[in-house]
Amino acid sequence: MRKKNALMWAVVIGTMISGLTACGLDMPKETKTSYETMTVKKQDITLPMKFSAKLKGQSDVTISPQVSGQLMRIAVAEGQRVSRGQVLFVIDSRNAQHEVEAARANLQAAQANLTAAQAQANSAKLEYESNKNLYDKKIVSSYMLENSRNSYNQAQAAVSQARASVSQAQSAVNRARVNLGFCTITAPVTGVIGEILVRPGDQVSPATQLTVLSGNTTMDAEFSVTEALIEAQVQSGLTESDRAKHIAELPEVTFVMKNGTEYPHKGRITSLTGVVDAATGSLGAKASFPNPDGHLFSGVQGTVVLPLEQKAVMVIPQAAVVRLQDKSLVYKVKPDNTATAVTVTTQDAGNGKDVIVTSGLNVGDKIVTVGANNVQEGEQVLFPEASKNEK
Repeated sequence: MRKKNALMWAVVIGTMISGLTACGLDMPKETKTSYETMTVKKQDITLPMKFSAKLKGQSDVTISPQVSGQLMRIAVAEGQRVSRGQVLFVIDSRNAQHEVEAARANLQAAQANLTAAQAQANSAKLEYESNKNLYDKKIVSSYMLENSRNSYNQAQAAVSQARASVSQAQSAVNRARVNLGFCTITAPVTGVIGEILVRPGDQVSPATQLTVLSGNTTMDAEFSVTEALIEAQVQSGLTESDRAKHIAELPEVTFVMKNGTEYPHKGRITSLTGVVDAATGSLGAKASFPNPDGHLFSGVQGTVVLPLEQKAVMVIPQAAVVRLQDKSLVYKVKPDNTATAVTVTTQDAGNGKDVIVTSGLNVGDKIVTVGANNVQEGEQVLFPEASKNEK
């Protein structure tokens, strides 16, 4: 019964096909379509050279006390932005105040001694001048004249000594005042407070690090420049002055955070160290970025992007390159419209869609782009368009 039904359906379908043919209707024909291709040519392209970098404030300052004592007060918080001259820490100033008072007392005593010495010197001078007049008139002896002269000289020496004592006492007062001022630690630059390493009540000394103040109005991104870039851009026979000019003419750079956020203010490369690291074949570089809003902080890591223009290079889509183990292949279209695989070397163009061909292709070559992964060696990849009025 089943065989009968199958045979019946075969007859019906055959009859339908015959009928359609008899009515002059053609069955659809398979049309082969061409692959997408392009002709290789040279063009200018801007390559985004990327370097891992770490930010550092141009004027990062380690804050340490100048005097020893007990820390009485911390006037700022971690991450707080401060202005130059703003109070940061306060050390117990009582001992320093006592030193100022003692130095002032010593100064007053020295000034009193000087006044007394000057008075004695004036009296000795008068006595000497009087004896000199009397000696000229033969009234007093030369012995009395010499005694009065010696007394006058001694009084002058005492005045000089008293003046030296006053000067020393004044220096002691100034030193004590400076030490008293050191008890209040202020910000040497405008910036942001880093980690505070002490607490109120701690004993501190000049060897104690209190915090780091990042002067972040301008930030330096420190990174290493690759050897290839050095050879191509820096070490091509440039003198020191030429190198400085070359650095100044480099394009502006961009700083990209680790989360992919691009910092809105552009920066410039400001320095390249003069010594190449033998281990890595690179040298250190710095790019400076303005930080007017204080959004950048020391220690932040990210990427410095330097756009370098490449002149007259062959650029092809990434889709045209077939990766086969350690080789990169591109299918070139021969004159008979068949494809042949050629090995190429490429460089990333940095835009996520193109590569730069450094060897393996020539200007004017036609290559397969879209669908290159499906091409077989010797396969015909270009076909003439079917005639629209085919009968």
